Amino acid sequence: MEKNYSACQEPNAFFQTAFQRNIGLLTTEEQNKLRQSRIAIVGVGGVGGFHLLNLVRLGVGKFSIADLETFETPNIQRQCGAFINTLGQNKAEAMKKMALEINPHIEIQTFSQGINAQNIDQFLEGADVFLDGIDFFAIEERRLSFQKARAKGIYAITAGPLGFGCALLIFSPSGMSFDQYFDLNDSMSYLEKIVSFGVGLAPKCLQLKYLSLNCVDITGKRGPSLVSSCVLCSAIATTEAIKIILKRKRPHCAPHYLQFDPYLQALKKGYLLGGNRNPIQRIKRWYLVKKCSVKPDASKTR
Repeated sequence: MEKNYSACQEPNAFFQTAFQRNIGLLTTEEQNKLRQSRIAIVGVGGVGGFHLLNLVRLGVGKFSIADLETFETPNIQRQCGAFINTLGQNKAEAMKKMALEINPHIEIQTFSQGINAQNIDQFLEGADVFLDGIDFFAIEERRLSFQKARAKGIYAITAGPLGFGCALLIFSPSGMSFDQYFDLNDSMSYLEKIVSFGVGLAPKCLQLKYLSLNCVDITGKRGPSLVSSCVLCSAIATTEAIKIILKRKRPHCAPHYLQFDPYLQALKKGYLLGGNRNPIQRIKRWYLVKKCSVKPDASKTR
């Protein structure tokens, strides 16, 4: 039997019908507030793509998304926008189409050239929350995004897919900054910055119990990542985003951290005093930088 979808043509009727199953976990007033809210997401490939689609289905009505990359074959195994028919397409534009196929009435701005010092203010304009979907190795793009979000009074959330799990950090506009927590500065080498980010993101390092570090290529900017961990990251991060928007509960911001690993059935959360300046964190950083700096002896591999 042919169904009548004429209600989709009228925004209010569509909204009330499409998101009615949210009510009971959200109030009608909260659902309407989400409809008027804007969320900014940099990087809509792996984790960021799931952020976008989950938030659209939660009823958020406005988005700014940025990504300069195109979908390629290696993205198939974990990125929700990667299909045979989207290969070669800009990720931001392809994900915009997918979002509009869920809710044709959302307002969505795309930045298909990514973000930079020239457009970051425009990108974050009017945002209630910033969600980090940036590639793990793009440390300067990440630093810029968090610095600008803080300057504009915007909460910023990063949820990193590590192993089978997720590591979560939330940054308040008035609390410890991104650079302060990770102990980053411009004089550091790229390797030092990446190691500091990884160590600070997951202080308990649960994933190292089964992750093969030989498969992490810092120079080539590649590392293992699973779709299941990307989905988990989005579930956790988008929940925190709507809690912040709806002011349901005060978030636990950095130096508070959380890491959940379903493979190990382990949940670790705590308060990392001093962030990466903590003596134990300094030792970890020193060791990993030294380990990653040592090049294998080619004569021993023949």
